[in-house]
Amino acid sequence: RRNAPSPSVLGHEMVGDIVATDTAHTVGDRVTWSMVWSCGTCENCLRGLNSKCDRLYKFGHAAITATSHFTGGFAQYCHLPAGTEIFKIPANIPDPVASIANCATATAAAALRKAAPIKDQTIVILGAGMLGLNACALARQLGAKEVFAIDTDPGRLALATQFGASLNPQPNSAHVVLDFTGNPDAMEQGLQYLRTGATFILAGAVFPSRPIQLPAEQIVRKCLRIEGVHNYSPNDLAAALYFLATTPYNFQSLIVGHYSLHQINEAFAFAQSHKPPRVAIYPNEKP
Repeated sequence: RRNAPSPSVLGHEMVGDIVATDTAHTVGDRVTWSMVWSCGTCENCLRGLNSKCDRLYKFGHAAITATSHFTGGFAQYCHLPAGTEIFKIPANIPDPVASIANCATATAAAALRKAAPIKDQTIVILGAGMLGLNACALARQLGAKEVFAIDTDPGRLALATQFGASLNPQPNSAHVVLDFTGNPDAMEQGLQYLRTGATFILAGAVFPSRPIQLPAEQIVRKCLRIEGVHNYSPNDLAAALYFLATTPYNFQSLIVGHYSLHQINEAFAFAQSHKPPRVAIYPNEKP
């Protein structure tokens, strides 16, 4: 529920086979690509903030123009402009799981990179949707001592325990708190879990909401670090693919609905009524 340019092709978690290319990649390669295209030459890119490029282009978010038609995932084809960071997908990652890499998993990887170090730390994750579940499992792979998940949905909490999380963290126990909810109440409550010298990463607030209230005295006295993460770098997508190729957790189980492209309205209806972590759309074949 947010504004976007139109007409456009929605869908930004994608995987595909190369059908034509003038790059070093090969026709037939199964690939995914960075949801975020950046120029590499503007001031933000040169400062290492490629995810906030002055010429930023995001697949699934861009308007169709006279020179750019195939811009999103709900289609049979997607055009990758020159400079797009493209990654070949390991053979053991199924298509639906590979699709989540270029948003959910890569964003979770970016948040954990910003929160480093993770090894031997106590991590509290606010929100156990697809981003939160990825973060739970990723934090475990990165050697976290303890990983806790918080959510208001009992079903999501049950899923979180299947992806490496424990429940009911203690106040003042976390070295890192990650917010994937974007909910002001959750973010305000998250402060209570931070121990002295901890880090609070905000990654879920990507839509307008009321301002949050954080007590400045606690931030100062506890020497807290608060940082926002939006989009990700290509290295985060590479880390996401490595993780999905090596994780013992069953991410395939999180993709509950499977629909062909001509059934997309049914897919949306199913997603709204059942609220699974993900629904898969198959552009060229019936699932």
